[in-house]
Amino acid sequence: MLTATASAQLYVTQDAGAIRTYNPSTGVVANSSFITGTITDRDLLLNGNLLYVADGGFARVGLYNATTGVAINANLITGFSFPGGLALSGNTLFVSDLNTGIVGTYNATTGTAINANFINSGLVNPSGLAVVGNTLYVADYGLGKIQTFDATTGAVINASFVTGLTTPIGIAIVGANLYEAEWNGNRVGLYNATTGATINANFVTAMTSPIDVAVAGNSLYVSSQNGNRVGLFDAATGATTNANFITGVTLPGALAVVPEPGSVGLLLAGLGLLAARRKRLV
Repeated sequence: MLTATASAQLYVTQDAGAIRTYNPSTGVVANSSFITGTITDRDLLLNGNLLYVADGGFARVGLYNATTGVAINANLITGFSFPGGLALSGNTLFVSDLNTGIVGTYNATTGTAINANFINSGLVNPSGLAVVGNTLYVADYGLGKIQTFDATTGAVINASFVTGLTTPIGIAIVGANLYEAEWNGNRVGLYNATTGATINANFVTAMTSPIDVAVAGNSLYVSSQNGNRVGLFDAATGATTNANFITGVTLPGALAVVPEPGSVGLLLAGLGLLAARRKRLV
């Protein structure tokens, strides 16, 4: 497993299949064809200099060099119906399948299945994953809620951790904060990552069809699928920094970010990262 870290950049998927990179401070495009040949990428996940891509169109999870975009193994894991969310704990990679409602676990280096049916009941459309300690968070847009599970056994911890949502897609957790992209609700909600209590259900309301979120330091990035843009917001207050931080993208979906040197924190959506990545509901 590589341990180096990719240089500061923001990764953004597009419906057409290209993954682009941008300067996370200015929004200027760095590489408009960073990764090509994928279709409907629903989540991105960074681990040092490794970038995992949940490729819904080709029903696979691919592994790429996070600095160059070169494929390490574009078919790291196959056999899905429609892979969605990604999360990583140690060398265990969690992958959700949007169509089957299953979350599987895999060796993050080899792609070998640990338990392809790690969670195989109680989910409909698991779209966004996140793992903190021994807790696996699963956003399910089919059920309209976020559930928590034991990341070791798959047992349910709280099937109603956050409820009353419409179509939760991408989620990101930073410290005690859980950010949730509410696709149909045209908002990003903020919740307590320990209790699930609502902090601000309308934390960000400036984006149409938000589908993923990523956080680096005090920067909250939100992809607006139908708005064809990525917005930048204050991660602490939700205040708008630039709702049109990145434009000229076609149906942007999953996000991942490497912060600028000296900035604090790194968290990915869907995805998430996410997602569901997660670019289009299926």
